[in-house]
Amino acid sequence: MTISESPSGTASAPGASSTSGTSGTSGTSGTSGPEVLHYTAFSADPGGGNPAGVVPDASGLDEAGMLAIAARLGYSETAFLTPPPETLDGEPGRAFTIRYFSPEAEVPFCGHATVATAIALGERMGAGDLLFATSVGTVPVTVSERDGTVRATLTSVEPRVTEAAAGDVAEALTALGWTAGELDAALPPRVAFAGARHLVLAAATRERLADLSYDFERLRALMLRLDLTTVQLVWRESETVFHVRDPFPVGGVVEDPATGAAAAAFGAYARELGLVGDEAVLTLHQGVDMGRPGELTVELRAGDRRVRVTGTGRRI
Repeated sequence: MTISESPSGTASAPGASSTSGTSGTSGTSGTSGPEVLHYTAFSADPGGGNPAGVVPDASGLDEAGMLAIAARLGYSETAFLTPPPETLDGEPGRAFTIRYFSPEAEVPFCGHATVATAIALGERMGAGDLLFATSVGTVPVTVSERDGTVRATLTSVEPRVTEAAAGDVAEALTALGWTAGELDAALPPRVAFAGARHLVLAAATRERLADLSYDFERLRALMLRLDLTTVQLVWRESETVFHVRDPFPVGGVVEDPATGAAAAAFGAYARELGLVGDEAVLTLHQGVDMGRPGELTVELRAGDRRVRVTGTGRRI
């Protein structure tokens, strides 16, 4: 896959998707509705990363229509593009309003669907800068190509990290079937936000992270009460390399294979806790335990609280 420079398995609960990427149709939706593209994000292999639907022109759809397409596809999220608001200061033709729907509900921000959308647009329009108006703020994305590999880098909205209440952590652990003694004391629980809220819980061992079987409805109820998009489960391999998993029951999905919004939030978490310096590049491995390996690169820059997340992608 090439573009040119722009001239200017986990087990599923009843009714839940495992985001295997097999739902829905490939290619476009034909004459009966808007064009629907299928891309994977955070992997150059169609069998890796996190699949997403991309609707390049959703102008004729209302919320119910968007939700229906997302539910039919069965991916953890599908992105829908419409013209930008007049206040969005972007290059004409490269600025959009973007909305994200899981099979069950709209979500405020989705990193992997943003990367998938940017790569889809880059293939059509050329590499360069894109600007997306989301419900949580403006998200710039840069599409680039080097040695035949296409990448998209999103820049998050202003992040924040807050304490996680002890009772909420205890309830999450109970739903997961974990004990407090299985957590890494050096990475304490926090709620991190970089477009969506995520509860960060760090496992003390890779084995604990690999063994994921949880109470879907109990964790979903807690997450709805706390307005969480995912629970980000983390294991630290080295100073800058982490393995992550993200249960996503509030979206009707048991587990998200690669979660860009959570990666951005985790970058803010790592900086807030002093795990890394002001300038850092982190590598997050996700989807390995599901058989859909992906890699997310998280970049922190001195003097800029925003977090950058980079990944590859490919059309399915």
